[in-house]
Order: sequence, then C-alpha cells, then structure tokens
Amino acid sequence: MRVDCIIIDDEKLLADSTAEYFNLFGVSTLAVYSAEECRSFFKTNTASICLLDINLGDGSGFELCKEIREKLNLPILFISARTSDDDKIIALNIGGDDYIQKPYSLGVLLAKVKAVLKRYKQSETLEYSDGRLHIDFGSKQVTVDNQLCKLTFLEFKLLSYLVKNQGKVVSKEQLFESVWEDKFTQDGTLNVHIRKLREAIERDPNHPEYIITIWKDGYIFKGEKL
Repeated sequence: MRVDCIIIDDEKLLADSTAEYFNLFGVSTLAVYSAEECRSFFKTNTASICLLDINLGDGSGFELCKEIREKLNLPILFISARTSDDDKIIALNIGGDDYIQKPYSLGVLLAKVKAVLKRYKQSETLEYSDGRLHIDFGSKQVTVDNQLCKLTFLEFKLLSYLVKNQGKVVSKEQLFESVWEDKFTQDGTLNVHIRKLREAIERDPNHPEYIITIWKDGYIFKGEKL
C-alpha cells in the first residue's frame, strides 16, 4: 500500500481528525500512534511524506526520524506542542524538513502538505555530474566520490535550486520564497541547511568550492554547466 501522507502521533484523536480531513480533500492519509507502528508500516508500505510528533509514547520522534532517514528519502515535517528553539534546531539538524507548532490549523497544514507533495511528485530527468559530485534530480540521489550522500528533502531541494541556477548569485529572499515557499523564513534556518550541505558535498566545508557565500547578496553554485 502507498499513501500520500503518514501521521505518527500518539494523540490519537488529533491524528485521526487530521487524517480524516486530509482524506476528505484528496490526500490519502494514514495515522499510526507509535514508533513501533511506524516501523511496521514501512516494512511493507510506503508514503510520500511524514508528519512526525516529537513526543511518542514508546520513544522519541527525533530517534525515529534518524531511523527513517537511514532508509528513505522523503520529506519529514515535525509536529509538536513544544516551543523550544532548541527543539526546532535539533529537528532540522537530524533530518526534519520543517517544524509545525501545535495546535495547528488543519487548512494551513493541508496546504503545506499539498505544496510539498506537488514538489516531491514532480518528475525530473535532469542530472548534474562533474566527476566527483553527481546529482540525479529524478531519483533525488546525490553521490560524492561514488558514495551515496544522505540529504533531507529540504537540503536536496536547496541544492537543486542552487545547481539549476549555477553561475548566478541567488539571494536569501529567492531561496526563502522558492525553496521554503515562505518569505518569512529566518536566516538561521537557511544557515543550518547551507552548513549541512557543505558538510555533505564539500572537500573542506570551511573552504567551499561548490556553494560560495556572496557577502550581503546570497550564494552561488560553482560547477560545470548542466
């Protein structure tokens, strides 16, 4: 079985009502209520996006996110009632693609999920390769020196946008609007993702060759033409 969205949340009533609302508007959704139920689901089923609560009755959503990331490349949106900035930073660092605060508006959340699904399902055949770095935009896989590089959904989207605009200076505002589709995204969020990308693809993240910072203007990807 394949669904558009899987919700992992031990607040059963909230998870069920969210799933019911999504299904009503054409986003096939299944709710599970524990880390173990999530593991069981992915043994024989697939999903295009995860909504994952940080606090689960049988474990940490952070740890479950790490497990999922080891096997799957799909967007993971954290949903949580916790308000700590540290939680948000951890969520992004371990592979989460967004952090959504409870209580959330079902309509706003549905719109966000639909936007992510639209991007995720778009079929692309373009590739980038320079002998060291290879990016397959269709399969959303990145290899460095023939070694598979694990990126989150947003990290891959950010890298793709920079690569497809290589040779051009891309402003922070462009990245916020085109990658996050949110002009109010903060610099700190972008900086975390840029740092993670550099750690993944650069020979020396402190002296990048691919993703270059243009002071006060934004970033530029330097590489071979597509």
